[in-house]
Amino acid sequence: MKHVLLTIGKLFSYICPPIILEKWQRMKSYIFMGYKSRYFQAIGSHCTLGAHTTYIGEQYITIGNNTHMGDFGRLTAYSYYPYTKQIFSPEIIIGDNCSIGSQSHITAINKIVIGNNVLTGPRVLITDNSHGASIDTILDTPPSKRELVSNGPVTIEDNVWIGEGAMIMPNVTIGKGSIIAANSVVTKDIPAYCVAAGSPAKIIKTLR
Repeated sequence: MKHVLLTIGKLFSYICPPIILEKWQRMKSYIFMGYKSRYFQAIGSHCTLGAHTTYIGEQYITIGNNTHMGDFGRLTAYSYYPYTKQIFSPEIIIGDNCSIGSQSHITAINKIVIGNNVLTGPRVLITDNSHGASIDTILDTPPSKRELVSNGPVTIEDNVWIGEGAMIMPNVTIGKGSIIAANSVVTKDIPAYCVAAGSPAKIIKTLR
């Protein structure tokens, strides 16, 4: 069956020029956007949402104008965690003109605010929570069944650039215009107009 479908696809490539396929892909993205948009708290104009990205708790998520959410990622705001029966009031706010890379994961039980003109590479994690505190009394409990804990919200200010594979951990503010190097793990506040790199991330250069 797979071979037959591949053959049909190859034959179709001779009949249908690439520009037609590209238009069809754009049409599908508009249909998907129209379908998903009513579930969000608010979503601006000229946005795109990756069709293969997982969206949970859209009613707690606001997205600004002209913002792109990459494909094969996760955008999740959890109001209820069934294993521990916890109830949360999450909020995710993403500003205007942002581009979130493919396979990225943004997850909140508290609050995540991403400013305007923020760019991330692929595989970026932004989280305000973790599975349980690092204490001895819960170490024999499977991690998936530990209470979710948030040490504080995450704020990423305007014009921040976050490199591929970086992780932004809870209770962190990244100042305006800063750059987070690829594969960095940000565990503390980063001032405005700095370059930070490493695990844990440290300031390696001041830009202004």
